[in-house]
Amino acid sequence: MLAQSRRNFIKAAGAAALVGTAAKKVDAIENEILIVGVACSPRKGKTTAASVQAALDTAKSVDSKITVELIDLGGRDISGWKPPVEGQNVGDDFDLILPSFKAPNLGGIIIGTPVYFRNMSSLCAAFLERLSVMRQPVLQLANKAVGALSVGAYRNGGQELAIQQIQTAMLCHEAMIVGGKSGAFQGATLWNDGSDDITKDAFGMTSAKNLGMRVAEAALTLKG
Repeated sequence: MLAQSRRNFIKAAGAAALVGTAAKKVDAIENEILIVGVACSPRKGKTTAASVQAALDTAKSVDSKITVELIDLGGRDISGWKPPVEGQNVGDDFDLILPSFKAPNLGGIIIGTPVYFRNMSSLCAAFLERLSVMRQPVLQLANKAVGALSVGAYRNGGQELAIQQIQTAMLCHEAMIVGGKSGAFQGATLWNDGSDDITKDAFGMTSAKNLGMRVAEAALTLKG
């Protein structure tokens, strides 16, 4: 009888410890502010991804509450929006990244695109179209800080036009659009000189870092 009571006590204590640990993890997540960076280039791990990562690294350095995640869409299968058909699901890679945008501690998003013909990439357009699921049943991205950056093949290669297109789409979510700082108030504009080493563009890298800083500052303010 005594041995049975001891086993029950140990089980109860273990269960309580697990509950306590889980509660601490929940509290830790709730105290964190997540900023998700999305690289919308079909070239995985290249200049757009590096630019978004630079913005995220700076965002993380702003405050200990900030946590970051890079989502590189390069190599992923993401189609544009299609009318829903009952009993059918698009079933591509968008479903794999969607949970990050539904995270309860999401505070900000940084969206990066290469510039193609003075426009955002088709992958970026598809991603933005698919984010429409975040508008139902309520605007789940409302009041989230959103910044944009673009990488062009020329210094004046349409970067700000691509940024504007991203910002316009995100206004449909009632997101809080933020830019960078002096020199890049609309967003981060970077130039790939053909070497695929985006760090050579000192001006552009500074604009990416300043964008990350502004998104982090806005997320902290909006999250209170």
